[in-house]
This record gives sequence, structure tokens and C-alpha cells, in this order.
Amino acid sequence: MIQTYLIHLFILIGIYIILTLSLNLTIGYSGLLNLGHVALFGIGAYTSTLLVMNGLPFLLSFLTAGILAAISGALLYGLTRKLKGDYLALATLGFSFVIYSIMLNWIDLTRGPLGIPGIPKPLIFGLTIQSTGVYLFFTFIITLISIGILTLITRSTFGRLLQAARDDEIGLRVLGKNTYALRYKSMAIAGFFAGIAGSIYAHYISYIDPSSFSLTNLIFLLTAVIVGGLASVRGSIIAPFILILIPEALRFIDMPSSILGPLRQIIYCLILLVILLYRPRGICGRIDLQ
Repeated sequence: MIQTYLIHLFILIGIYIILTLSLNLTIGYSGLLNLGHVALFGIGAYTSTLLVMNGLPFLLSFLTAGILAAISGALLYGLTRKLKGDYLALATLGFSFVIYSIMLNWIDLTRGPLGIPGIPKPLIFGLTIQSTGVYLFFTFIITLISIGILTLITRSTFGRLLQAARDDEIGLRVLGKNTYALRYKSMAIAGFFAGIAGSIYAHYISYIDPSSFSLTNLIFLLTAVIVGGLASVRGSIIAPFILILIPEALRFIDMPSSILGPLRQIIYCLILLVILLYRPRGICGRIDLQ
């Protein structure tokens, strides 16, 4: 029983590592306070679910989920590219609410608040991933590939240009670089990985509804980025372990569920406050939170 429980936690950690890394690409490396990432996560989950349940192969649905989320991310930046700071944050947050409302109210497509049950497990090359142990291996492989690709991106010339645009956008434009194009690409890349994370999540849980992609999930992702540290791949890998495993340890404490639930939320807040007070840059952060 405990083994199945731990496998479940590590699958979730793998999914949130992909989400945290991709969000950090836009916030930490690009300097875009993007609060629409959870919407891209939801777009990927619903896209993959609907395509598979309408007869498309899993791998094609998986890639389409990432591509559609990437296009949505690029369009989101296209609509908000003239906004900065708090205004950008509010606009992208509004995008999250719009996507949430579509999921909630487009009942013919998403079944609204009832959600979509019975999502089939991935079928890859004729083999269905049924057991949680095999699904953990599948998630582990996708997570490793995502870490590798995003690490290469952040260390490449493109990644250095993103950081230059974050630190001195006007100076980079004087040198003849198109900062808008750089950020379009970063939002598209982040969206792609959010989309595939959504696909992995949907086919693992086998049920999705709009509440899976609400403000609560966004707060968790932002907390993971801040705790791990801005512009840090290593921090984005460590943070999901801390934020998932520490509160889960409370389940083994004998106390009423009416107390346990709020206590887990309090721990999230305390972790964030301690990090901000004693390590303002996060565990492995390279830049200050501004």
C-alpha cells in the first residue's frame, strides 16, 4: 500500500517538475510574470483527453496537446506583449480565468463541472500503460527529456539572450535583437511543456474537471518557482519535492481531517515566508524576486 502511495507522489512530482521548469522559463529567464501557465496546463489536459477519447492515438494526442498549448502561449504573449509587470500579471491571470470559464461552461465539449471520467491509459506501440509502476517510469522518462531540453535551452545563446532581455531590454534592442520574438518563443516553449504535462496528468488521474486547473494550482506553481529560485533549473527540480513531500508527511499524523487540510495550506505559506525572509532568491535562485 505504501509503495503505491509513494509511486503516486513521485508521478505527481515528475509532472510538477515539468510545469515548474517551464514556468520558470517565462518568469525567471524571460522576466515575464506569466499567470496563465495553469491555463496552458489545462489546455493540454483537455486536448489530449478529447482527442484520445475520439479515437486518435495517444502519441499523436500527446504531441498535439503540447503544440496547441504552445500556440496558446504564443498568442497570449501576442495579446499582452505591450504590458509590463503588474499589468501583464493581471492580463495573464485573466486568461486563466477565461480558459477556466470555457472548461466550466462549454458543457457539450468538456462536460462542464461534471468533468470527463474514464480517460484511457496511454497506448504506446500497442502496449497499454496500466500499472502505476510503469506509469512512473513513463513519467520519469518524459521528465528527464524535459529537464534535458530546457537545460540546453537556458544554457544556449537563446537562453542568454532571454536573460539579457530580462535584465536590459532596451540595451538588447539597441544591439539589434528582437526581444518580442525571443519572448514569443519562450512562451511557446513553456506552453508546449505545460501541455504535455497536462496530457500526462489527465491520462494518469483518468478524470479531469475545471477545478484541476484553478487558482489553487496556479498558487502552487508560483510557490514552487519562488521556493526553488528564479532562473534556476536545479531549484525548479528541488521545489516540487519539498512542496509535495513535506505536507504529505502530515497524513501520518493522527489528527482530524478538518484540522489536517488547513494545516497543509499553512505549511505552504510558512515555507514560502521562510524562503522569502532568509533566502530571498529561493533555494538555488540566481536573481532577486522583483
